[in-house]
Amino acid sequence: MPSRDIVEEFAKRLEKGDFIGAIEDYCTPDAVTYENNTAPTVGRDALVTKERGVLAMSKEVKAVRVGPSLIEGDNVATRWIFSFTNTEGVTRNFEEIAWQTWRGEQIVEERFFYDPKQLGR
Repeated sequence: MPSRDIVEEFAKRLEKGDFIGAIEDYCTPDAVTYENNTAPTVGRDALVTKERGVLAMSKEVKAVRVGPSLIEGDNVATRWIFSFTNTEGVTRNFEEIAWQTWRGEQIVEERFFYDPKQLGR
């Protein structure tokens, strides 16, 4: 079960824009992520590679947590709003819920729930 402090540290890393560092420091080597109902991304190295690809498509990415992260045992739920600014300067906001399963102080599984229509706005 993660402590409130470790969950807060993780969230602050995302809010500071350290997306890669957060994955490297807070995910287990065998961590898995799912986006809605798509096939999983398996392994911390694959997660880092995927995140680098997402970040490379944007000039700037900002994360803002909406409200507190909710912790119940090994599960953590957080509501996020991400702002993606492309190379032309156009910003799109993207809202999601992240549902995490932690093993001690690290994430072993994360599921992202969002409306895919947000990607086409």
